[in-house]
Amino acid sequence: MTDTGVPEGIPGDPRLDSYRSLFDLTGRHALVIGAGGIGSEVALALAAHGAQVTAADLDREVARSTADACHGDAVSVDVTDTASVAELLTHGVPDVLVTTVGMNVRKPIADYSDDEFDRVITLNLRGVFTLLRAFGPAMAERGSGSFVAFSSIRAQTVEPGQGVYAASKAGLVQLLRTAAAEFGHSGVRFNAVAPGVVATELTGQIRADEAWSDAYAGKSALGRWARPSEMAGAAVFLASDASSFVTGSALFVDGGWTAIDGRFDPPL
Repeated sequence: MTDTGVPEGIPGDPRLDSYRSLFDLTGRHALVIGAGGIGSEVALALAAHGAQVTAADLDREVARSTADACHGDAVSVDVTDTASVAELLTHGVPDVLVTTVGMNVRKPIADYSDDEFDRVITLNLRGVFTLLRAFGPAMAERGSGSFVAFSSIRAQTVEPGQGVYAASKAGLVQLLRTAAAEFGHSGVRFNAVAPGVVATELTGQIRADEAWSDAYAGKSALGRWARPSEMAGAAVFLASDASSFVTGSALFVDGGWTAIDGRFDPPL
């Protein structure tokens, strides 16, 4: 018996090999922007599937640490700065671009300052727009590419204190869908990954409150928080030929949170 389950001596369907290679990223260049936390796990997973990874982050040391772990390159970038993103493009047009950058300020709408609103929207929405504007046309000119941006379950379901963050993540999905429509004929795909509650630095405030943390764990169908590594599979899928006919989509990796309408009123 072969490793494909086909008895030895019996010719297998030639499609077996093509399906086995669906997730193979050998020979492809992957640019991961936001190289800490989830981004670090994504970079490692892409490298494990054969990609040559460039890790990019505002913090060069974070980028360097992730790059070293996956034997890749490290660069510094500020996605809110057009010139910085243009400089990033001089390193080459990647076959795969994954961005995980994002921030949140948890406050009721009435308590938000103009500066807080601008900071969240500038990073979460305009930052992705700046990347799309730079890399979309470059990928289209080459005739291929997969662009993946991390959104959130908050693009679909919200709770008190999440209004501006939710708006930015919903807007991100619509930008990706528009890019899918504009660049699809050139062979470039644009998709979002929408995580649920993931144990990262961004969610430290929640996990530090036992009642809040337990409530969030109980609101998903699986009854727990996700590990950052559990986001990597979705990114590999969307980066690879396994998703060759997937574009303009949002892949929810939320433990069933949105399926059962998980909700908690946090102590704001």
